Amino acid sequence: MRKTTLLLLTALFASTTLVAQEAVTPALSAAALELTQPAKQRVQKLDRQLKTGNTFGYKGEFLVGLTASYGTLSSEDSDFMVYLDNMDIEGALTTVKPFFGYFYRDNRLIGLRLGYQYLDGNLGSLGLNLGEQNDISLNISGMQFISHSYSVAAFHRAYVALDPHGQFGLFAEIEGSMQMGRGEFINTSGETPKYTESKNMKFKVGFNPGMAAYIFPSVCATLSIGLGGVQYTSVTQYDEAGNKIGSRTASKMRFRLNIADINFGMTFHLWNKKKMATKM
Repeated sequence: MRKTTLLLLTALFASTTLVAQEAVTPALSAAALELTQPAKQRVQKLDRQLKTGNTFGYKGEFLVGLTASYGTLSSEDSDFMVYLDNMDIEGALTTVKPFFGYFYRDNRLIGLRLGYQYLDGNLGSLGLNLGEQNDISLNISGMQFISHSYSVAAFHRAYVALDPHGQFGLFAEIEGSMQMGRGEFINTSGETPKYTESKNMKFKVGFNPGMAAYIFPSVCATLSIGLGGVQYTSVTQYDEAGNKIGSRTASKMRFRLNIADINFGMTFHLWNKKKMATKM
């Protein structure tokens, strides 16, 4: 009787163990199958999500925009120059640059920019005094300089989105430009005013990084800063009768922050592909 009871208990334990193993094995097999999938497939799926979410501008998108800057100069800006006395200087620099561009691929833009620059400076009086020991002093007054210039440039931008929805971004811009203009220098300090005209031409390859943010679905605000580059300048001067009296050329390579080249702008996307991509 005892042997029969022991055999029955052993058979019952064995059958219970087999049922438990059959219930656990499918779950373990599914988990093991998922873990054994190639790592490449999982990475590709993640990359597609990041690419869709971090796109600031989409391929095939057109945009038009405008950047502008305005700066002034007065005598108060030069208080640190202790050797200059009776300084009366005023000036203003205004720049307006419309442009349009095309995204030839996601976050990559090529475009064309036109520009107009106006400079107006007045020197009422300026005294230079280097002290009695040096016996050097100089007084200048009654001078005015006015300049108008026009430019055309081709540029390339590369954007990087800072948030998953692509609303804020940074961009790096490389620009090649040509600028032509005319300046007028007037000296009224003497009995007879003197007039000199100059014609200038400048070629430049510059680097202009900046930031951008969508304030509306199809409207973007931008801020760019000029960090210099390589440029070549040619200036020719003429007198009142139009006779050439001098010329000079200069070339330089300089990379530094230019406070006079900080531009605020607005861009308008003609096709709102960002909205279309969000719905898909």
